[in-house]
Order: sequence, then C-alpha cells, then structure tokens
Amino acid sequence: MARTYHAFFRHGAYHQWAGVPSARQPWALTEDGAAQAREGAALLARMLAEHGLSLAPVAFCSRQLRAWQTADLLIGALRAQGHDIADLRETSALAERGLGSAANLTVARIEEALAADPRHAAPPRGWKSDSDYCLPLEGAESLMMAGARVATHLETSGQPGRVTIHVGHGASFRHACHHLGLLSRDDIARFSMFHARPSLICHEADGTWRHLAGAWKIREPKSEPKD
Repeated sequence: MARTYHAFFRHGAYHQWAGVPSARQPWALTEDGAAQAREGAALLARMLAEHGLSLAPVAFCSRQLRAWQTADLLIGALRAQGHDIADLRETSALAERGLGSAANLTVARIEEALAADPRHAAPPRGWKSDSDYCLPLEGAESLMMAGARVATHLETSGQPGRVTIHVGHGASFRHACHHLGLLSRDDIARFSMFHARPSLICHEADGTWRHLAGAWKIREPKSEPKD
C-alpha cells in the first residue's frame, strides 16, 4: 500500500440555531466563516510547502451547505495560488453524527419525545456528548459510529503521494481520529477543532496513521462539543 496524505477541515462558522444539535442544520456560513475558509487555504498552502507535498485533484466535503461552502472557498483560494484541484465531490460519508428522525429538533424536544414514548428510557445526562450513546430513533447514529464512517472514508479515498482535502465536521473527525489511532479516548473529549484550520495526517504504507501538522483546540471545561 502506498503512502497517502490527508488534510481535513472543520467547516467555517455558520448561522447555527441555538439549542439544536448542529449535525444536519442546513444554514450557510457567516461572513466570519467565509473569511476562515480563505485563511485555511493559506495555512494549508504553507503546510504543503513545508512538507514538499502537492494536492490530489479531487477534494471531498459533506453534503451540508456550510461544509460545501467552506470547501468551495478553500479550493478557489488554492487555485488562485496555482494549486490544481479539478473536482469537489460531496459525500454523505463525511457527515456529522446523524440523529435520524430527531434531526434539527432542539435537545429539549428530543428529550420530550423520548419521555412520551413508552418504548424508550430517558437518555442519560450529557447524552449529546456521549461518544457511545445512540438515540433509539430510526436512522440515528452514535458519535463513534459516525467516526467509524469518516475513518473508512479517509482510509479509502487517498491518492498515493498526494494530499487529499476533506471538509466536514469536528466531532466526526475527532472520533475518526480515535478509530485511526491518532487520538486516545480521553483526547476525544479534551479536544475540539478550530473553524476551517487544516490538520495534516499521513496514512503509512504499513497501515498506520501519523499526524504531521495542525493543532487541536483545547476545549473549555464542561463545554459541549460542536460539530
């Protein structure tokens, strides 16, 4: 197996509804989010120069508008600097954790629905950030399940010797990095991701993964993870 490289980005800041788990919200980037995407392109260009790497011709993003906009702005800025990216492909593989039939309900309404359903127990305290908890609703995933999906995408989408861009969501990327051996279980809760800043990782020929560049954001105590 040939060595591949991957640069993954959390989307830029967007018009997020308060109180709603943000996984599948359809809203656009804010002006700050658009600026973050352009800044992320400059950061990635510097990483490529420092490591002597070039970009793969195909980039990937989730199907959420904020991720597509972030990727589109990144790619436009990188093309302006002379980087050759031919195609941006949207994929459900990079989506954040799905809440199934509870998508885009507030946390309070989700808990109300479960309380009214005699088939289900109340969700545990702090369920939104529990890596293993999956809502007992059709189509729902746990954070670990979403991370496994993203990890599989990263393992199967690389181009030998080049850097493939992926734009998605913070929690699913962090859990993917746990599956890939890049983050410990404790690290998942300890870290978050900066908006639209790249992390550069390498998939070695022996199947192991290595972190090359890009810093995690240290989460403030008791803060909820954001996607």
